[in-house]
Amino acid sequence: VSYIEVLVVYILIPGEIFKRQLLRIRITIYRITSGESEQTCMWISWNGARRSVIGDNTHLLTHYYDDARTMYEVFRRGFNISENGPCLGFRKPNQPYQWLSYKEVAERAEALGSGLLQKGCKSSPNQFIGVFAQNRPEWIISELACYTYSMVVVPLYDTLGPGSIRYIINTADISIVVCDKPEKARVLLEHVERKQTSGLKSIILMDPFEKDLKERGQRCGVQIQAMLEVEVRFFSSLVKVKVYLVRCFFLHFPGNPKGAMLTHGNVVADFSGFLKVTEKVIFPRQDDVLISFLPLAHMFERVIQSVVYCHGGRIGFFQGDIRLLSDDMKALRPTIFPVVPRLLNRMYDKIFSQADTPVKRWLLEFAANRKKAEVQSGIVRNDSVWDILFFNKIQASLGGCVRMIVTGAAPASPTVLGFLRAALGCQVYEGYGQTECTAGCTFTTPGDWTSGHVGAPLPCNFIKLVDVEELNYFSSKGEGEICVKGPNVFKGYLKDKERTAEALDKDGWLHTGDIGKWLSNGTLKIIDRKKHIFKLAQGEYIAPEKIENIYIRSEPVSQIYVHGDSLQAFLVGIVVPDAEVMPGWAKKRGFHGTFTDLCSNEVCALLPMLSSPNTQVQCSFSKIMQVKGTDENSSWIRISLGTIKNSVGGSYC
Repeated sequence: VSYIEVLVVYILIPGEIFKRQLLRIRITIYRITSGESEQTCMWISWNGARRSVIGDNTHLLTHYYDDARTMYEVFRRGFNISENGPCLGFRKPNQPYQWLSYKEVAERAEALGSGLLQKGCKSSPNQFIGVFAQNRPEWIISELACYTYSMVVVPLYDTLGPGSIRYIINTADISIVVCDKPEKARVLLEHVERKQTSGLKSIILMDPFEKDLKERGQRCGVQIQAMLEVEVRFFSSLVKVKVYLVRCFFLHFPGNPKGAMLTHGNVVADFSGFLKVTEKVIFPRQDDVLISFLPLAHMFERVIQSVVYCHGGRIGFFQGDIRLLSDDMKALRPTIFPVVPRLLNRMYDKIFSQADTPVKRWLLEFAANRKKAEVQSGIVRNDSVWDILFFNKIQASLGGCVRMIVTGAAPASPTVLGFLRAALGCQVYEGYGQTECTAGCTFTTPGDWTSGHVGAPLPCNFIKLVDVEELNYFSSKGEGEICVKGPNVFKGYLKDKERTAEALDKDGWLHTGDIGKWLSNGTLKIIDRKKHIFKLAQGEYIAPEKIENIYIRSEPVSQIYVHGDSLQAFLVGIVVPDAEVMPGWAKKRGFHGTFTDLCSNEVCALLPMLSSPNTQVQCSFSKIMQVKGTDENSSWIRISLGTIKNSVGGSYC
């Protein structure tokens, strides 16, 4: 990245919008060279707010294609480009992928949407359809059915817990839920039978189900139908697509989930910003294949999928078992791999664990350093001598065709990203954002392979840092709370004016709660969190996320939650061990037994915390206990808030 020019100008802008105020505009231009391509990037600092000016347009980017301004149009554009090519793929164990064509998907979506109208649904931004399923083609068909007839998708997922699912159904007035498995239908029926979700009237199942389930539904006034039974076209004319797309609920702990109101325009603007940033280096193609395993209930996965649909590409779904993801990728051979840092860390750890001698480890690091040098000089490839000797097997474990990895949702280790860029020989990008700004608001720039930051602002939004006096962060020093404004920012929380007012100020700025710092090259670095601070009884301030981020780096720790009480003098941690990693990890340290045995061994159960990679951490634990009502074989925290409160309270006794 070579510095070119800095201009500082003063402009008097007339008009009511700016109230004839004197604005100081700082324009910084950098030229980024990557291989044979050269890209000029520019951002403007406008009264403290920065924006990208990649391209010729002087306004915030709202769309990339004129014929793709709604999500329905996005899919239809891909339909036309693909010429009825393969769209959605799935596979059964030890079998190749089977594909539904774009035409088949469009016809099934139109038929399902028509069937929903026949069941009394209306084409309205206030008509909510729940989808309670794991990633699979029918999830997308249900979503497209809502796009086709201007209804709204509300994702449900079991990690929220039954109480949160009940809250979402009641808050969004959901009368119809599309489920994948009978087990989830039974969960929904239990709420109805207890008169907790009286508005739920219909459950549509993707998988086959027994007659007794249908009879159980009839007894409590809920109609149970197969999805194919509902897919009957009663209405042939399509309805004009409204602006609203989805109410995306996500967990707010402690408390009820928040329902972010997002529009078609929000999603289109967000993925258009991604396209604009990467257009000269790596651009989506019709032959692109994406592996779908991140939850579709999260906007990160859905935005990336929208990019693929828009260009006529293919989406292949994993079998539903994360342990079989590598097998699925070998069968699918994806070119685009959206992933969270936790999985990248596992890949990195597994690679180095196989280099089990000092010589092997030295050779691996030597080869990686040679490839890193190429990457830093702008050469990204997977056909070097180092690839042939060392990295081909790693690339083959992901299918051998990956050309782009996109990661986000959590901080990524610079060491891990640097190694994987070299080992996989593909473009690896990191973004930052949250559901309230659709998915991303910053993105690393092609050609800039430095680490430790989350990139520059996307062309679809402004970003500014505001003072946080209580934490001693000031925008005059280039530090402060990250605020976002643009067409990718949400409209507010569903039926929650209080939380909406906390998130969106009167000028439309989204206050993220994250603390950022501008680096000298114009990229943003996340350095702290504003809200998650509390005081212990002795007056000590605690930032629990910092503690969690340290301990989560311990190899056998899958999840951790740190709790504090201002009436108590110490913290309580709830830890979920990694069932796959724990046995082998413990064996190396002299502890033997099954995962269940290890979890019941208090000394061994403490070791994941004591072995934190941060050597400066001083650990002191008074006692260890298993949360009542949980299963040591569970891979995720799926326990009620009440259970957590009871367990935390017991820890203080």
